[in-house]
Amino acid sequence: MHRTTRRQFLASTAVAGGALALPSFAVGRSGRFGRDKIRVAVVGVGGMGGYAVREAAKEVLVAFCDVDDTRAARHYENHPDVPRFKDFRVMLDKLGEQIDAVSISTPDHTHFAATMAAMERGKHVFVQKPLAHNIWELRTLRKAARHYKVITQMGNQGHTFEGMRRIKEWVDAGVLGHVREVIAYTNRPCAPWFIAPQEFPIATSEPPATLDWDLWQGPVAQRDYSPEYVPTKWRSWWDYGCGALGDIGCHTFDAPFYTLDLGAPSKVEIVRTKPPGPGFIPMSSLVTYHFPARGARPAVRMRWYEGSLEVPLPERWDPQVKPNDEGGLFMIGDQETLYHPGMRPDEPTIVPASRFAALKDDLDRIEKLPSVGDGPIDEWYRAIRGEGPMPGSNFDYAAPLTEMVLLGALAQRTGKTIEWDAENMTVKGQPELDPLIKEPAREGWRYGETL
Repeated sequence: MHRTTRRQFLASTAVAGGALALPSFAVGRSGRFGRDKIRVAVVGVGGMGGYAVREAAKEVLVAFCDVDDTRAARHYENHPDVPRFKDFRVMLDKLGEQIDAVSISTPDHTHFAATMAAMERGKHVFVQKPLAHNIWELRTLRKAARHYKVITQMGNQGHTFEGMRRIKEWVDAGVLGHVREVIAYTNRPCAPWFIAPQEFPIATSEPPATLDWDLWQGPVAQRDYSPEYVPTKWRSWWDYGCGALGDIGCHTFDAPFYTLDLGAPSKVEIVRTKPPGPGFIPMSSLVTYHFPARGARPAVRMRWYEGSLEVPLPERWDPQVKPNDEGGLFMIGDQETLYHPGMRPDEPTIVPASRFAALKDDLDRIEKLPSVGDGPIDEWYRAIRGEGPMPGSNFDYAAPLTEMVLLGALAQRTGKTIEWDAENMTVKGQPELDPLIKEPAREGWRYGETL
């Protein structure tokens, strides 16, 4: 079996992530907090932003930005002296050099604008998944990160897990053999994030006084407020979210994309239930990706099951064992089958259990890859300080991963087979889909047009 040594792994990941060309950066340049502290602004304080706030407080939390005072209230109370803003553009203009890095945990449709505004000002950026809302935004973010020479990271936590290291070791060592089939699944869309309205068109009302509804919409065309969008159901609407696939795909597809070097699919096929109303996601679907051969690696078919569809189990699965209800992944090789339960690679194993036991000694002898550390933000901080390589989910990696995810979401959104021309960033024979590949943005929210 072929083995990747620790030195080879470090060298290859450094080149792939751009670690050999890290920009020089001295944190805490004002000297007020010392040079070992990073001054972090948090954009999007409620929901997943709570994680960003906790991590920022380990450094120097210099600013909050959130359009919803109610959602952010708990963190505002815990940090009463931290300046608060509703518009990240105002925050960046006003605080300027007082900010070293920006952590972004907003809904999908505002990821791009917030990230570009920060990078244009030379700020390092952490962005929750999915990296952006459309494919043009993804490619522009990747170009911008290189142009502005900043440290970037997308928040797919599983990429830092020890389980990811094990999967990489086993694949590189040839344990699975050639992988031609991948099966991934989730029980989403489900409550509380994905709940179809009782009727369409939906009821609208005046927004709460604590919410700046215009800023929440950001680049998307203005429409009336509805609690069917905010605060938790926006993922179900194509204008704001990317569906269950956009929610979970960057987690569950991470292992095969990373370890099999999948790249861009050539075709994406869709079978879906009828969406419950205009602009809303389908509540159940099967997305089938086709990846061409890559050098000595064979072509791969990857199937993604959502909602109520029955997930087929691989031949090597033990019929006495019940797979995880919430989600999981199978990588089916011609020698062995790998399984990890749940959306992230917490506990990868070889199935059935009898094969895992039989392989234990061989697996233990494979040289272990270096640990990443305590999560994606910690990894990002170390890279900013120059204490480690470029983070594993930097934009050079995260943009192509998310592009694969969003191609599946595009098939779900349109109900059409996608034959992807990656070089020209277009769907073959379907120019009517171009406005979904590069979505229009309102005036005042346009970035990256000249990159």
